[in-house]
Parts: sequence; C-alpha cells; structure tokens
Amino acid sequence: METVPASPLATFDSSTETLDAWAAHDGVPLLATVARALCVLDHTTGLDAFCLPYPPVVQLALDRAVVAWLRSGLRPPASLAELVQRCADIPLEDWPLSLPSDAVGPDDVLLDPYSHRPTQLCHEWSEWERSASDPAVRHRDQQVMRTALDRCRSHGEEDAYTEFRSLLVRRPVLTAQELFALHGDFTLEPVWELIDLIYPEVPLSWTRDGCYAVCGRCGTLLTPLAGGEWWCERDRCRRQGDPPVGRLVEAAHAGTVYQLERPLRRHVTGPGLAEVELEDRLTDLGLDVTMWPGFDAYDLLVVFPDGHRWAVDVKDWAHPAFLGRAARPVRPEPPYDEAFWVVPVYRVRERPGYQQAFQRARPADAAVRLLTDDELTRAARQRLAESPRGTRVDSQEGTDA
Repeated sequence: METVPASPLATFDSSTETLDAWAAHDGVPLLATVARALCVLDHTTGLDAFCLPYPPVVQLALDRAVVAWLRSGLRPPASLAELVQRCADIPLEDWPLSLPSDAVGPDDVLLDPYSHRPTQLCHEWSEWERSASDPAVRHRDQQVMRTALDRCRSHGEEDAYTEFRSLLVRRPVLTAQELFALHGDFTLEPVWELIDLIYPEVPLSWTRDGCYAVCGRCGTLLTPLAGGEWWCERDRCRRQGDPPVGRLVEAAHAGTVYQLERPLRRHVTGPGLAEVELEDRLTDLGLDVTMWPGFDAYDLLVVFPDGHRWAVDVKDWAHPAFLGRAARPVRPEPPYDEAFWVVPVYRVRERPGYQQAFQRARPADAAVRLLTDDELTRAARQRLAESPRGTRVDSQEGTDA
C-alpha cells in the first residue's frame, strides 16, 4: 500500500546533502505550493475556470511565483491563467528556482501539456507540501484502507479485504447495475457501506456523444479532449501512446456511472495494476504468489519450490527522492526470507539515476532494496534455475512497454 512522503526534516543518506536543504531552499517551498494550488484548482473548479477570490493556497502560489520570476530578472506570469500555462509548457528544470539535486528531472512538468491536468509528479509534490506543513495530516486513501482493514479484521475475513483491494485495482469504474451486484457478493459484506462511499457518481461532462470511455489499459475513465481525442490520467498509459478505449458505456442505458475517488485511484489502483502484473509474471514462472497477505502486510508473498519466501512491496512513484524518504522495512509477518521494494521499470527508464536517488534519500535505518519489476523477475528466474528443487524456465521474460 502506498504511503505519503515522509517529513522533510529527515536526512539524505549522503555526506554532501540533507533534506534540511529541501526545507531551506527558496525554490522547494514555492514548487510545492504551486503543485498544491494546481491540485486544489483541479479538484474545486477545474484548471480552465478561475474565479476571484482564489483559494488561499492558490493566491499564495501566484504571489510567490511572481516574486521568484522578478528576482531572477524575468517577466513574471501576468495572471493565474498564465502561471497555469507555464506549468504545462516549461519544464521545472527551466524555472527560475534554486533547487537541490534530485529535486527535478529532465522534462518534469506539473501539468500534462495536452489536458492541463496535474501530473502524478504534481500530486506527489502537493502531498509533500501538505505533509510538511501539517505532519499530522491523514490522507483520504489511508483513512479508507485503514477502515477497510479494521472492518475485515473485526469480521475475521481476510478474503474480504483481499477481494476489496482487488476490486479497487481491477474495477475502478462501475455502472449502477454493477455496483448493485456487489451487494450480492457476501464476501464483501464487511465493506458494502464503504464501497458506496468511495465510488461517487461521474458527471455527464466525462461523456462524448453520450458515452463514457474506459481506458483499455488501466480501467479508469478517459477524459474527453477537444478534437475528439481521449486523455488518460495514468502516467504509464500516456507514455505508451494514445489510450485505447476498452469499452464505451452509454449513459442513457447504463444510468448512473460511478468511479473510484481520485486519491484511491492514485494510491491503490495505480500501483495495484503494477502489483497484479508482477503477480502474473511470477505465476507464469511457476511460483506460488499470494496477494496482499496478512491483511496487506505487504503486496506479494512469493514462495519458491524449495520453500524460500520473498516479500515484495510495489511502489509506482514518479519522484525517487519522495519514495526514498518513505522507505521503511517490510513488515515481518507473514514471515519471509528476503524482502524487496519494486518500482515499474518505466519509471527508471524515464528518469536516469532513479535508484541512486532513492538510496540517497532513504533513511539510514531503512535498508530497503529497490529493484525494477524486470530485475525482480530476472532474479526469480535465476533462483529457480539455481535451486536444487527448482525448474529452469526458458520462456521469454516480459518487459514493460
């Protein structure tokens, strides 16, 4: 399960740089405040509708951005609309900000240039700002998942939690009929009420020609763009090209359509897709894989033919330093012999030095080993080949597009 970025007062595992520098540099608070403002705007009014008075964090972001550009001798944004446009057009490394290393990578932007919606990186910066300003803040996704855990534990139903989590990963979009049918699934009985709360109705503004479109890759709803195109909120989908329409849902026939709320899509559905893909790859090798064992102690328990056990936590984060700061040892139960954190390989390919930045940022007492999903699959194949009771697997290893 994803966690929020840790406090900025922790230290880098580095002799030359500390996370205190992140709190002290003029550019870091500004970047985080702008990211938070964009997420607030996107959630409340949409980034194409600006009404005075602006929310306080939005006005603060605009004021600080103007000062930053002026101090650098550059023309500041003349309005909130222009600041928003710059967030889509200008990579963060070209902003007039003093930033520590690892703060931004090549081509990082806060808004997707096609949809003008916040990128995943923008959401991560926004969450860092919230955690830094209020360390006690509890994020919505954590509240929901903790409630689900408590209810399933109180019923003694681990299968209920596993099915609930699988629902959030595999079916983030439901029609009225599909939602009603879930109330006939008695495995989910401990969380029936919770499901109703976290799947809000989707407005008709998500339709084109009377239809909702579901992404054929990740299962979330696609956003209609001008010109007849569709946009997917998942970073991975956008990097693979135009999103395929998996299914069209006619609003007139389906009635109300529901979509899992955004914090859960980001922190549960997104990484969960990487988790189930890794499950498929390891199962294809002949390994015994249990998803979210011990009421989600970690993501995958992998058992080899000789009884050797791996614990795996999958993390799909855009920013390696934020991920490093969230690093912590994998929970000891259910027991295992080795533990790994795993990141989808596309994150490493698009950001050189990802794993090194993670290691520099992680706390010294959190000796977490970070591999890509490809690296973990190769390690599993090698261990099978070398294990006395293992069986060599010659099928071609899958790779991330």
